[in-house]
Order: sequence, then C-alpha cells, then structure tokens
Amino acid sequence: MKKSVLGALAVSTMLTPVAAMAQTEVQFWHAFTGRLGELVAAQVEEFNASQDDYVVVQSHKGNYSETLNAGIAAFRAGEQPHILMVFEVGTATMMAAAGAVRPVHEVMAASGADFDQDAYIGAVKGYYTSTEGDMLSLPFNASTPVLWVNRDAMAAAGVDPDTDLSTWQNVDAALTALKAGGEECPLVTAWQSWIHLENFSAYHDVPFASQDNGFAGTDTELMLNGEAQVAHLTAMGQWAQDGKFIYTGRRNEGGANFRAGECALFTESSAGYAGISSEAEFDFDVRPLPYWEGVGNAPQNTIIGGASLWVMEGHEDDEYKGAGQFLSYLSSSDVQAKWHQDTGYLPITAEASAATKAAGFYEANPGTEVAVIQMTANAPTANSNGLRLGSFDQIRGIIDEELEGIWAGDKTAQEAMDSAKERGDALLRRFEAANR
Repeated sequence: MKKSVLGALAVSTMLTPVAAMAQTEVQFWHAFTGRLGELVAAQVEEFNASQDDYVVVQSHKGNYSETLNAGIAAFRAGEQPHILMVFEVGTATMMAAAGAVRPVHEVMAASGADFDQDAYIGAVKGYYTSTEGDMLSLPFNASTPVLWVNRDAMAAAGVDPDTDLSTWQNVDAALTALKAGGEECPLVTAWQSWIHLENFSAYHDVPFASQDNGFAGTDTELMLNGEAQVAHLTAMGQWAQDGKFIYTGRRNEGGANFRAGECALFTESSAGYAGISSEAEFDFDVRPLPYWEGVGNAPQNTIIGGASLWVMEGHEDDEYKGAGQFLSYLSSSDVQAKWHQDTGYLPITAEASAATKAAGFYEANPGTEVAVIQMTANAPTANSNGLRLGSFDQIRGIIDEELEGIWAGDKTAQEAMDSAKERGDALLRRFEAANR
C-alpha cells in the first residue's frame, strides 16, 4: 500500500508541470503604466483564472511609440507577440504591413469566440475597419478629449466654478479672469496635436487632410493650415504669451500639474479620469471640449484617441484561438463597462454603455457621460470620421515642433502650419510611394 501511494505521488508530481505546460501561452504587449497598467494586469489575471486552456502574459513595452517600434522590431526578428497594442496614429502603418498582421475578424471567426462587429459603437469601430467594413483590429482603449475643471482653483481666483465654458470665447474670458485673480496656470493641455488640431478640425467639421482625412486613399495632403485651425492656434499663441496658457510638453506632462492642483483648466483625454479621480485632492468636474462659436459646423463630434489591439502573424493555430478568446473576453459587456467606469475610456460597445447607465454610474458620477455624448451626438462626417494617415507618428512630431514655435513666439500660426504641411506632405508622398 505504501509503495502504491508513493508511486501515485511520484506520477502526480511528474504530471503537474506537464499539466501546466498544456496551457497555451498568449503574449500581449501594451503601453500602460500606473493605474492603467494595474487595471490591465487585473483583466489579464481575471481571464487567466476564468479558464484552464490559455494563459495570457502581459508585458509593458514603453509609451505608445515605443510599443509600436518594439512590435515592428520583434516581427523582423521573428519574436513578435500574439497581440500588440498600437495607438490610433499607427493604424495606417499597420494596415500597410502586409504579412505582419492577421485581421481580427479572421482571428475571431477561426477561434469560435463570440464576436459581432455590429455590436461596436460606429464612431469607434469605423477607425479600425477595412473599406469592406471588416474589423482589422480590436478597439480597446478609446478616448476623446474633454475639458477638466479645477473648481477650487476657479473659486480661489474669484471665478464662478459653474461658469459656462462650452465655447472658446467663454474660455478666453475665463482665462483673463483667472490670470487677474492670481492663477499662475490658467490653462494647460495634454497631447497638443491630437486635441488642438486633429480633434479641433473634426469638432468644427473642417478637413485636417484631403481624401477624407486619408480614408479614401494614400494620395492625401495635409490641410491643417486652414483658416479655422490658424485662428485657433493664433489665439492659443497669444494666451501663451500672456501667461494664460502654460506649455508643459508634447504628451501628457501637464497631467501631473493638473492632478497636483497647480492648474485651473486642462484639455485632456476622457481617460484622464483614472488618474484625476484617484489623485486629485480638489473638487473637479469634466465639461465638453470647447468650440469656437460660428466656426465651421461646430460642435460636430470629436474623434477617438487611444489604441486598438492587433494580432500578429507567425503563430500557431491554437495560439490564435487563445488570442481570440482573450479578445472576446475584453469585449464582453461586464468587462467593458467596468473598464469604462474605472478609466474614463469610452465603452466600445453599445451594450456596455447601456449597462453603465442602467447601473446608475453616470448619475452618481456627473460628467462621466460627457465623452460618450460628445462622440455620438452627431453622425460623423468625412471630416469627423477620424484620421488614417501614413507615417502619422512622425508627422505628429513635426506638428509638435511647429506648435512649440508658436507658443514660444518664434513663428506665427500661419507660418508654423504652412511649414508643418510642407514637411508632413513630404512624408505622406514617401508613404504613398512605398505602398502602391
């Protein structure tokens, strides 16, 4: 009897690692740190605990640009992950990467996972679909810019915290009052190109680029030097010179200033909710992104930022099945509703939005529905459907450089945007030639 028990134990011990190895591994590379990184890690842990066939391994690979570059380098070396997070400006680049990516609609169909393309919100889904309407990547963290208000700072400067800030005309007056009231940082921004050019253009229904902002073809040219864009940047340049707008950096450097209570107004992603709600020690609220009254067709709709999840080629069938099951899990109503409520990112399905509303979240947290309404109040036009431009990450770098010239007073807005168009168009021509 003793011998049999020991033998059974030996067999059990030998089988344990084999059983563990039977789980198919799926590598997931992303760009999240801080609170967002913690929430992604929790999603992965919950998926892994929900079944025994697959284990997802999540890895942070740097910021959005660094994660995209890491994925490209890994593919060239034959070491690519199964799932790669790519920010929205990399969409055209990924679409052009023939042989490197497997369309998500194909992955989902082959995996047998629950997947209904019509369940996704149109303004989100349209960014990542082919001309035939098939989803190429899975929308994951979709956000849109809003205006964050430090109510305590407003009150301290003698400005009514409930002041109407729906238009830039009203914001202009508020900035003057804030500065006169002793506020040292009336306005700060994150992601200056995304908010003050790309979304500005969509919200006012004016083109950012030709060919329907790149959706109709790669033979596109930048149109960011139009009258509306130049007028807005001219106003912002004057605010910078007057100390009403404080420039802190190209990405989200201004977020730390706002969360620390150092600034009164902050144009930033709706996804700023995760950090602001957990760190701010002041009374705040969220408002719609302002628009210039009488310019274009404003307010039209803003466009998304954030990222989608792309499935890379070069893996085994059972691994793709695991990738499909994980993506299906991320899209499920309960997971999406919680993600939306925890982060401020948009719910990517109508069902998740409805579940959030039914749970009373919007009523209990005023302002959290602003981004959803702002994105979906009007049907998108050719100017407000999004952007699909090649080499867009590099073009954004050019735009950032030119904007910095405006804030410093070294260039007029017209000079800067004319230069951005000339330099950006050169990159677009190169991309077009490489993808004919």
